[in-house]
Amino acid sequence: MSKIVDANKKIENAVVGGYKKVEDTVVGGYKKVEDKFVDTFLKQDSETVEEAKARLKKEQEKRQQEQHKYSKTTEEIQAEIKEKLSK
Repeated sequence: MSKIVDANKKIENAVVGGYKKVEDTVVGGYKKVEDKFVDTFLKQDSETVEEAKARLKKEQEKRQQEQHKYSKTTEEIQAEIKEKLSK
Protein backbone atom coordinates (compact mmCIF):
# COMPACT_ATOMS: atom_id res chain seq x y z
CA MET A 1 0.00 0.00 0.00
CA SER A 2 2.87 2.38 0.73
CA LYS A 3 4.17 2.08 -2.84
CA ILE A 4 0.78 3.13 -4.20
CA VAL A 5 0.66 6.12 -1.86
CA ASP A 6 4.19 7.11 -2.87
CA ALA A 7 3.35 6.75 -6.57
CA ASN A 8 0.20 8.82 -6.16
CA LYS A 9 2.16 11.48 -4.30
CA LYS A 10 4.71 11.69 -7.14
CA ILE A 11 1.91 11.98 -9.69
CA GLU A 12 0.22 14.64 -7.58
CA ASN A 13 3.43 16.66 -7.31
CA ALA A 14 4.05 16.43 -11.05
CA VAL A 15 0.51 17.49 -11.93
CA VAL A 16 0.40 20.36 -9.43
CA GLY A 17 3.88 21.50 -10.44
CA GLY A 18 2.92 21.44 -14.11
CA TYR A 19 -0.25 23.37 -13.40
CA LYS A 20 1.66 26.01 -11.43
CA LYS A 21 4.12 26.48 -14.29
CA VAL A 22 1.29 26.94 -16.79
CA GLU A 23 -0.53 29.30 -14.44
CA ASP A 24 2.59 31.41 -13.85
CA THR A 25 3.26 31.58 -17.60
CA VAL A 26 -0.30 32.60 -18.46
CA VAL A 27 -0.56 35.17 -15.67
CA GLY A 28 2.86 36.57 -16.51
CA GLY A 29 1.92 36.87 -20.17
CA TYR A 30 -1.35 38.58 -19.31
CA LYS A 31 0.41 41.09 -17.07
CA LYS A 32 2.85 41.96 -19.87
CA VAL A 33 -0.02 42.53 -22.32
CA GLU A 34 -1.95 44.54 -19.71
CA ASP A 35 1.07 46.73 -18.95
CA LYS A 36 1.70 47.34 -22.67
CA PHE A 37 -1.96 48.24 -23.24
CA VAL A 38 -1.98 50.69 -20.31
CA ASP A 39 1.32 52.16 -21.49
CA THR A 40 0.11 52.60 -25.06
CA PHE A 41 -3.52 53.67 -24.64
CA LEU A 42 -4.31 54.73 -21.06
CA LYS A 43 -1.20 56.35 -19.61
CA GLN A 44 -1.28 60.14 -19.36
CA ASP A 45 1.69 62.42 -20.04
CA SER A 46 4.42 61.65 -17.50
CA GLU A 47 2.67 58.84 -15.61
CA THR A 48 4.29 55.49 -15.06
CA VAL A 49 2.31 52.36 -15.86
CA GLU A 50 1.83 51.71 -12.12
CA GLU A 51 0.57 55.27 -11.56
CA ALA A 52 -1.83 54.94 -14.49
CA LYS A 53 -3.19 51.65 -13.12
CA ALA A 54 -3.68 53.23 -9.69
CA ARG A 55 -5.47 56.21 -11.26
CA LEU A 56 -7.70 53.94 -13.33
CA LYS A 57 -8.55 51.83 -10.31
CA LYS A 58 -9.45 54.94 -8.31
CA GLU A 59 -11.62 56.25 -11.18
CA GLN A 60 -13.38 52.88 -11.44
CA GLU A 61 -14.11 52.83 -7.71
CA LYS A 62 -15.53 56.35 -7.92
CA ARG A 63 -17.79 55.36 -10.85
CA GLN A 64 -19.02 52.31 -8.94
CA GLN A 65 -19.80 54.41 -5.87
CA GLU A 66 -21.73 56.91 -7.98
CA GLN A 67 -23.63 54.12 -9.70
CA HIS A 68 -24.40 52.43 -6.38
CA LYS A 69 -25.69 55.72 -4.96
CA TYR A 70 -28.51 55.71 -7.52
CA SER A 71 -29.32 52.02 -7.44
CA LYS A 72 -31.99 50.50 -5.23
CA THR A 73 -31.88 47.37 -3.17
CA THR A 74 -34.38 44.57 -3.67
CA GLU A 75 -36.00 45.49 -0.35
CA GLU A 76 -36.48 49.11 -1.46
CA ILE A 77 -38.08 48.02 -4.73
CA GLN A 78 -40.39 45.59 -2.94
CA ALA A 79 -41.43 48.30 -0.46
CA GLU A 80 -42.27 50.66 -3.35
CA ILE A 81 -44.35 47.97 -5.06
CA LYS A 82 -46.24 47.22 -1.83
CA GLU A 83 -46.88 50.93 -1.33
CA LYS A 84 -48.23 51.34 -4.87
CA LEU A 85 -50.43 48.25 -4.55
CA SER A 86 -51.89 49.38 -1.23
CA LYS A 87 -53.17 52.67 -2.74
